[in-house]
Amino acid sequence: MSDPGAGDWDEASPERLYVITGGRSGASAPDHLDLVTLIVARSGPKPGMQPEHAAIVRICQAPLSVAEISAYLSLPVSVVNVLLGDLIADSRVVARAPVPPARLPDRALIEAVIDGLQRL
Repeated sequence: MSDPGAGDWDEASPERLYVITGGRSGASAPDHLDLVTLIVARSGPKPGMQPEHAAIVRICQAPLSVAEISAYLSLPVSVVNVLLGDLIADSRVVARAPVPPARLPDRALIEAVIDGLQRL
């Protein structure tokens, strides 16, 4: 008969997520992170880092969105936000706003340019 507490820890268990975040539900840094916020590591992981923090720093050597980090680590976005808050507070990573979609110029401006070109 096996002991229910023995063996591998279920990767998706609420207890594991509680331990990873230290019981916190909000990020320690005031930055608002949404799913498309880009995260970039400032350096490599340091010895003694929590494994999840080190994993984020390793995979963010190139910019990754919060959603991508969540998917790569198989962690809920809320947990990733807490971990990213820690890393931002420690200056281990930088959060960048995503590149905004290109905006079309004002229609009146385009018409004025066309009118000016036709007069040449």
